Amino acid sequence: MAEPAEPGERTVPGGPIVHGFPHIATVQAALTALYRRLSPDGVARFAASVHPELVDFPDDEDLYLGAQRVARVMVQHFRLPDARMVVGFRDMVHAGNVELAAGPEYFIELHARFRADRRDVGAALAHEVMHVWLHRLGLEFPGTRDNEILTDTAAAYLGAGWLLLDAYREEAAIRGERLMMSAHKLGYLTPEEFGYVLAKRAIAFGDDIEPWFRSVRAREAYRVGLARARADLRRPPLAAAGWAARRRYAKDRRGGVAGEGYSFDRAGGSAGLRVSFACPTCHQRIRLPCGGRVRARCGVCGVVLECEA
Repeated sequence: MAEPAEPGERTVPGGPIVHGFPHIATVQAALTALYRRLSPDGVARFAASVHPELVDFPDDEDLYLGAQRVARVMVQHFRLPDARMVVGFRDMVHAGNVELAAGPEYFIELHARFRADRRDVGAALAHEVMHVWLHRLGLEFPGTRDNEILTDTAAAYLGAGWLLLDAYREEAAIRGERLMMSAHKLGYLTPEEFGYVLAKRAIAFGDDIEPWFRSVRAREAYRVGLARARADLRRPPLAAAGWAARRRYAKDRRGGVAGEGYSFDRAGGSAGLRVSFACPTCHQRIRLPCGGRVRARCGVCGVVLECEA
């Protein structure tokens, strides 16, 4: 992380937290990019998430040795060969920073607050080690903001970023003589966007990590994201769409009018109407001829879809 985050995209406590899905288009583009670069089999190598006990960091463990241990967990999870992480702590704006060089040694700095509060060291390291993984893969988005969203999305979808959502919490804090609620968050995605990516992962791999959340707020955000991810599976022309959505789709198809998540074009002349829509798994655009029930296979993630085009 190199530039100031947008309001709400904080890595240390302070200020309001943005909610909802303001970055959803970039998140979906990141999922497409992951599947394009890794292939379905490559993504499936990360079907198991990092387990909580592997990143537990008790207060009686040596600070630097413990940080190195958790960093190794991330390196091993992402299968980074010959990557040694050297972890230090200092005061800074963001939760962490990594020096991206040729390797094999990488220097990670974490915010000094993690010296006293170690709960989210694993979350911060998941993000920073993902920077290294993407750097080695040669995958990046233009601009700091979009590239950080890619990093959060990749960390979450590939099994370690659930820790970033679990870092979202509200706690009582004493300020002067007043007891106030303090909100904490890590990462550039909103809590609900993290929930959306993790729900996508749960649907794709059956890897539901909701029982692992320690934070009540994280669990709530995950469920909001899950509702949106499930809605992706019920949008026309998918056969699982509800009656009202199917009726609206039929009307739009007659008029050739674009609807929520789909649009129409003609293959040539006055015939050959086709519908274009996003794959509910990887969000690659799929184009099908209109005119009845059809099974479609996404060319990027390989998922087979039952459609009523």
